[in-house]
Amino acid sequence: MALLRHLRILAGGTEVQRMTPMIKAAFATSNRQCVNQHFGAASGILIYEVTPDQATMTEFAQFGELDRDGHEDKLTAKLTLLKGCAVIYCEAIGGSAIQQLLTLGVQPLRVESGKSITSLVAELQAALKGDVPAWLSRAMTRQHRTGDLAEARFAAMEAEGWRD
Repeated sequence: MALLRHLRILAGGTEVQRMTPMIKAAFATSNRQCVNQHFGAASGILIYEVTPDQATMTEFAQFGELDRDGHEDKLTAKLTLLKGCAVIYCEAIGGSAIQQLLTLGVQPLRVESGKSITSLVAELQAALKGDVPAWLSRAMTRQHRTGDLAEARFAAMEAEGWRD
């Protein structure tokens, strides 16, 4: 499977305070408006960074035509793209893909085809403000641990005299 286009949006300005919960959420979509794709055959994946008060689109990747032949290697580019995401919303997903996503720490969620991405983001924001579902709490804990490990690694590199 070929990755046709990958757009990453870099935001300038100040960083969101560290105590503000933030997750990355992905959506299998062909039109950037609604979830309307099977994960394995998705022609596009849209990624948002979501906090209780703000949601920012950060990436959109488009994929080439996929053979529906059951070969697992077609998922590699998508799985790589989703590293660091807490959740992927899709209209359908196979069992093998579910296992691979869970291994990465990404929770796959099936939703009704045509479900608005805007409404799903609003639901995530409401969850971050109130009662956080168990899967979301685990995802935020994983992200926090990953961030701490990265910071520790960079601190060690700086202590050794490494410079950018």
